[in-house]
Amino acid sequence: METLLAALRACAEPTRLRLLALAGRGAFCVSEFTDILGQSQPRLSRHLKLLCEAGLLDREREGANAWFALPGGDRGALVRSLLARLPDADPVLEADRRQAARVLAERARIASESFQRQGADWDEMRALDLPAQAVEDNLLRLVPSEGVGRLLDIGTGTGRVLELLGPRVREGLGVDASPAMLALARARLARAGLGHCTVRQADMYRLPLPGGTVDLAVLQMVLHYAEDPARVLAEAARILRPGGRLIVVDLASHGRADVMQRLAHRWPGFGDDALQRMFTAAGLIPGAPLAIPGALAVRLWPAERTAAAPTAPAADPTAALVL
Repeated sequence: METLLAALRACAEPTRLRLLALAGRGAFCVSEFTDILGQSQPRLSRHLKLLCEAGLLDREREGANAWFALPGGDRGALVRSLLARLPDADPVLEADRRQAARVLAERARIASESFQRQGADWDEMRALDLPAQAVEDNLLRLVPSEGVGRLLDIGTGTGRVLELLGPRVREGLGVDASPAMLALARARLARAGLGHCTVRQADMYRLPLPGGTVDLAVLQMVLHYAEDPARVLAEAARILRPGGRLIVVDLASHGRADVMQRLAHRWPGFGDDALQRMFTAAGLIPGAPLAIPGALAVRLWPAERTAAAPTAPAADPTAALVL
């Protein structure tokens, strides 16, 4: 009871309630909250500290910034229940939403310009002229329409997988090594109103979650960049609960050296046998792959975690990579 009362007391202040309402739309940093609410940074930092101490916000450090988002689990459910009771037509909250939309548009613009300055295309599906709609339709076929618990999108990029699957999951987390990608993902998720989906900076070889806590993990157009794909799959298997599912979306084996050189791919796609061997070595039961033909064929490889998956890849992971 004391924990619940402490959480309710932390909410019972206008500015803190406005901060929670904004966090219900997605993650923001202190400077963005300052811009949206028009209050001083020291004042807002104090409010954010109190909300974090009460367990009503999660704080995630990323470079020079700290990002604040609603937590998962019971605390997140409590906050969302309170926010659902706020009147949509409240003029203060309406003004906050308008300001937030402006901040999100500016965030996305800055991130996009960063990619343009580097001569990079942040959308690999577009860069390779892949059938993105067919890929997404097939991914949706592999995911139940509702009732999925926790989703982890490994190498989330711009957050499109979280946006696509977010309505079907209770909680969603995307991880990526690129701060610029994460900026685009946060803007995308906030625009879509997917406050239960967050992103953070992390290494796909060291996922920031305890073992056996994820119901569904997705690796979309990521594995061909990995120096050690078997180790990536073993780490993904580690965080899956028994019976949890992993879906790998990637290029089928191809001989396009120009593609590998232009986009710095480490592997020229994957064959079914190679993926199945790596799945098995990671303690995963391979499912039937789905094929999407094209100039560069794409395949979706589903797998399910057994009751006891190993926590490390096979001694010689490259042995599985007969492409």
